Amino acid sequence: MEEDSLQIIEQEIALLVRLTTAHSPRLGDLDRSEYLILSALDKNGMLAITILAEELKLNLSTASRQVASLEKKDYIRRFPDPQNGRISRLEVTETGLKILRKVQHARYNAYAEVLQEWGQAELDELKKNLRRLNRDFKNWKR
Repeated sequence: MEEDSLQIIEQEIALLVRLTTAHSPRLGDLDRSEYLILSALDKNGMLAITILAEELKLNLSTASRQVASLEKKDYIRRFPDPQNGRISRLEVTETGLKILRKVQHARYNAYAEVLQEWGQAELDELKKNLRRLNRDFKNWKR
C-alpha cells in the first residue's frame, strides 16, 4: 500500500516541532515565542506591535501578552512612534540582543551537530524547501 505523501509530511512536521521543542530548554533561556519575537525585531529593526503580530501570524492580544513578558525581562522596549505618537514601536534592548545571540549560537551548534552528515546540496535543498513552506503557510488564506 502506497503511503500518502501529505499525511507523512504533516506527521513529520508535527514530530519535528515536538522534537525541537523538547530540546529547546537545553539551547537557551528563550521559549519559542520569545525567540521568534526577538529574531523578528533583530531582523526587521523597530516594528509596531501590529506589524510584528502580522509577521508572526499572531492575534494582537497574544502578541501584546508576549511583548509585555519580554518588556518585563528588559529584552525589548516600547516607545512612541515619532510620526504617530498613538502607535508604539518595539526594539530589542542590549540585554535582549545578548540573550538572543547566545540562544542563536546554541541553536546553530545543535543544528550543525544534527546535520553534520548532510552534504551541502542536501542542506541547500532543505533550506530552499523550508523557506518555501514557511512562505506558503504565511500566505495561506483560510
